[in-house]
Amino acid sequence: MGEPTTIAGPVRASTPAATPHVLALAAYRFPHGDAMSNRLLHLARSATPVGGVTIVVNDWPQDGSRPPVAPVLPPGVRLIELHRRGVGGGMPGRWLHRRLWPLRVLAALRRAGVRPDELTGVYLPAGLFTLTTWVALRATVRCPVTVDVLERHDRAQFPRGWLTPYFVRHRWASLLAGRLADRIIVISETLERRFVDSGRPTLVVPPQVDCADYAEHTSPPLTGGLRLLYAGSAGPKDQLAVVLEGLRRLAPDDRRRVRLVIAGISREQAGRLSDLDEAGPRDLDDQVSFLGWIPRDEVLAELRRAHFSVLVRPPVGYAQAGFPSKVPESLAAGCPVLLNHTSDLGRYVVDGREGIVLDGCGAEDVRRGIERALRLDDAAWAAMSRAARERAHCFDYRAWTPGVSDFVTGAGPGVGRSARAASSVADSRRSAG
Repeated sequence: MGEPTTIAGPVRASTPAATPHVLALAAYRFPHGDAMSNRLLHLARSATPVGGVTIVVNDWPQDGSRPPVAPVLPPGVRLIELHRRGVGGGMPGRWLHRRLWPLRVLAALRRAGVRPDELTGVYLPAGLFTLTTWVALRATVRCPVTVDVLERHDRAQFPRGWLTPYFVRHRWASLLAGRLADRIIVISETLERRFVDSGRPTLVVPPQVDCADYAEHTSPPLTGGLRLLYAGSAGPKDQLAVVLEGLRRLAPDDRRRVRLVIAGISREQAGRLSDLDEAGPRDLDDQVSFLGWIPRDEVLAELRRAHFSVLVRPPVGYAQAGFPSKVPESLAAGCPVLLNHTSDLGRYVVDGREGIVLDGCGAEDVRRGIERALRLDDAAWAAMSRAARERAHCFDYRAWTPGVSDFVTGAGPGVGRSARAASSVADSRRSAG
């Protein structure tokens, strides 16, 4: 794929600080509460300049969730928490609270002794990029403002289409990013094409992991049965109903040899959060178990026990635009994946090497994939597990430094003149072998 020429470039900081500071903005269960938190943490690590610090200013979610103890952060990453305060005044009060958020961020920086004009780069997720945020940053910082875009929803995902407030906000944020951000980080090539076409320097960064977090795989021998795992916040896009129907279509003897563990939702939540109905899995009680929400260390333990993680998504726009973070995490744990190709997964998961690639996203495709997994012996599975761990290094945050840091701080291509849009496509192809 070629790299189109771009025209616009961001503003560089005129006088770099003695210690380079990059600012990351968030409103998540940082650092390990959810996929967005993990994304922010590893992006912060790869964006930190040599000898510098990335300051994460985090506004905890309004549901009150936060780590039970102060999180342990890696060197070079500093957390500033916004003071929690009640939001009164009904809908107008909440609207005003959101509009004042950029001012609260700037006030928190001042209290921490960091002047906005000392920053060498700023980045934030697209969901937090608003007109008021852009105005506040543009008026106070003299460095590139980078927006991280992770998804592009389709109207068909929502029963009310354009009448869905969340969908309208999502599309508005994407439009603002394409028009106002100095630089764009995206999670897939599908999104890259959209923003390069709008003249933005764009860098593809898939979900990242820290391979050092993952111990050796410890799954039991396949002679004792096949253990599958789905781990994550299940939604309609992750077609659990299709996976269960694939299980049902197995021959009875094969079905008795398979166990599917679903971590992230409880059986009671399945009908509300996923594409399952509450009564759907009852006939598979011997094969399917729900763990509900479990902490990260238990998720890693489940990955070590599983033979395959399973992920089936439809080949539609939103699945092509995103990139499931479950896949790099599974590979890093040495757990091969059983999935169909969407997004850029074809670059990283080769059938028979890092996992089993389904022919499609239907129940028959799942059935055939599970039957292939059941025919593996321990030696063949172990080879897949080793290949998975090797492939995971393509996603390790270390592989993305200093490229991400150069991009966020404006030291990379596309600065202040007509230049090629920064792109990780060639690098990721080389890494993927």
